[in-house]
Amino acid sequence: MTERPSQRTPNRQLAALIAEAGFSNAGLARRVDQLGLEHGLDLRYDKTSVTRWLRGQQPRGTTPALIAEVFTRRLGRRLSAQDLGLDACAPVYAGLEFAATPEEAVDIVSGLWRKDSGSHAELRKIAFTPAGLVVPSRDWLIGRADDRVSRGEPSPQGNVTRIPVQGRPSVPRQRTTDRGPGQRVTSGDIAALRSVGELFRTLDHAYGGGHARQALVRYLEHEAEPMLRGTYGENVGRRLFAAAADLTRLAGWTSYDIAAHGLAQRYFVQALRLSQAAGDRAYGSYVLVTMSRQAVYLGHGREAVQLARVAQQGVGSAAPPVVQSLLNAVEARGHGVLGEVRACTASLVRAERALESARPGDDVPHWARFFDEAQLADEFGHCHRDLQQYRAAAQHAERSLQLRAPGYARSRLFCRVVLATARLGLGELDQACALGAEAAQQASEMRSVRAVEYVRDFERRLEPYRDAAAVRNYRDRVAALG
Repeated sequence: MTERPSQRTPNRQLAALIAEAGFSNAGLARRVDQLGLEHGLDLRYDKTSVTRWLRGQQPRGTTPALIAEVFTRRLGRRLSAQDLGLDACAPVYAGLEFAATPEEAVDIVSGLWRKDSGSHAELRKIAFTPAGLVVPSRDWLIGRADDRVSRGEPSPQGNVTRIPVQGRPSVPRQRTTDRGPGQRVTSGDIAALRSVGELFRTLDHAYGGGHARQALVRYLEHEAEPMLRGTYGENVGRRLFAAAADLTRLAGWTSYDIAAHGLAQRYFVQALRLSQAAGDRAYGSYVLVTMSRQAVYLGHGREAVQLARVAQQGVGSAAPPVVQSLLNAVEARGHGVLGEVRACTASLVRAERALESARPGDDVPHWARFFDEAQLADEFGHCHRDLQQYRAAAQHAERSLQLRAPGYARSRLFCRVVLATARLGLGELDQACALGAEAAQQASEMRSVRAVEYVRDFERRLEPYRDAAAVRNYRDRVAALG
């Protein structure tokens, strides 16, 4: 990575923090490189690079934020690039950190919303990094709800934070996260956020994540952020953070559906942090299983299993049976990707038993109400497909399609492709191609990269039969769709 020259003013702030942290120049460079690898970056800095920074050169791109994170982890307090005498990088590079405070969480996620609401195509190109899942899931598991989320009353310490620097007196620094009181947030505001979430969720299910994703992000920027920076007490504040977490997870889900996987990962991490501010442990587990689903889709089975298990451990045995079933079913999907038959079967059995124990009067969270017999049958079908148990996959996929409501059009498409794949595995080529053509037709009517990829995966499986009449007919029908 190249450096750009600046006025050669020695960076005394960075020198003081290096001394405080006890780093050598080579040690700091090594830690920056290691953190870069967590974010999918191959940086290759060395002690000479650090010497240049100390002489006043400014590192470009993500590096200032990475250096700040290295010192944050070492010194146990949040430091920014500016605290190190470095230029801040663009908010596009933020998002994988698990904020120390609710104020910082709002700053990070709102920066993400603002950047995403513009025409910044580079956001959608950010790579997904499995290593970036470790710290947020760990911090959520061992963390607890924030003591205070209310805004509008001055904190006991006021708005000044003192940053100790080794060898010098503490220097007051104005906090950027404390802003004056804004609009007063009401229960009606939160009800509106919830209603908007349901609207966008319905659009996503029926037409794909790309249909109204940008409108959702703009809504978060222009409506949710002013509320989060407004005035509210503890009770309203917790509910506000919960609603913001739900919308942020949905923004991540729609990003995932259009294959903006690095961006989706950042949205999920921030939704997880907002759920902690809300004090909603159960919703945090739902965010983690969402992250697990993305890991399954990208083929990271081990990470998917670990995320599902962290979610289970985080909520314990007190969660409603429907939630327990969901958590175990998602773990099963990870085992299925890994080809772990016994572990996958055990998870599916736990999921089935949990759902069977559910009762009509159970207090099921709104976000878990989609998980019913149809969804569980869908999970079974996917797992058996991944394990190449095609007869069982076909049985469960057919059951899911019989039970699934028409509004879940994209889920029905996925299940139809699973059924087509199972029919192909059973040697029923004509039926497989007919089902695949139906799915291709549906995919052409959606804005969903995942839907297209499901169809393409089926077509790759057709390659050994490419000369068969059924396959030629299938390709003709798909070609007619454009």
